Amino acid sequence: MSAGRQLVLEFPHRPALGKIDFLVSDCNMDAVGWIDRWPDWPGPALAVYGPPDCGKTHLAHVWRNRSSAVLISGPELGDRAAPDILGGADSCAVDDADALSDEEALLHLYNHIAEIGGKLLLAGRHPPARWSLKLADLASRVAAAQAVEIRPPDDELLGALLVKLFYDRQLTVSKDVLVYLLARMERSFAAASAIVDALDQLGLAERRGVTVPLARTVLNELETNSDTNGED
Repeated sequence: MSAGRQLVLEFPHRPALGKIDFLVSDCNMDAVGWIDRWPDWPGPALAVYGPPDCGKTHLAHVWRNRSSAVLISGPELGDRAAPDILGGADSCAVDDADALSDEEALLHLYNHIAEIGGKLLLAGRHPPARWSLKLADLASRVAAAQAVEIRPPDDELLGALLVKLFYDRQLTVSKDVLVYLLARMERSFAAASAIVDALDQLGLAERRGVTVPLARTVLNELETNSDTNGED
């Protein structure tokens, strides 16, 4: 630990995941539109895909609240029976659906939901056609699902996302800090999340507010770490 920095105990922060908190832009408008069309989807399943931290999980929470669906992650499916997963609900959202622990569990869940007239929301990083599925029946069902992409953010959404991420952590920042970051940061959801997290941690460690000099230090450290990790 560097001199002048205090030990920081990490307490989990709770992001705002309501519909009113979701930031809509051209890059995610199609996905939001399909969520709003529920239950009028063309089939039993809808697949939403996009890069890390793009809002897939947030949309899954929004849809769960609207549909009274169960929300579970792909790795958590295990070999559980569909009725056990649903627990009386008729619909389910599966986050990280392209990181399954058991393909048969998702296949049975899909079939059961289709049989009882429910809906299945699948969220993953990649389009369904690129999922590495070994079960042909599951692959065909997933491929037939309506699929919608969340694209990388434009500058307007990236700025709004930074504001939301700072707000979620109860951090106050000036317009100068936002302008500085937007002019220099990688254009991705994951980068915005990493930058805000690093600013929060460094600000706590050094007992400083979020300022342009602090933002400069964080961007330099993140770039250095990225260069180091990229070396052979």
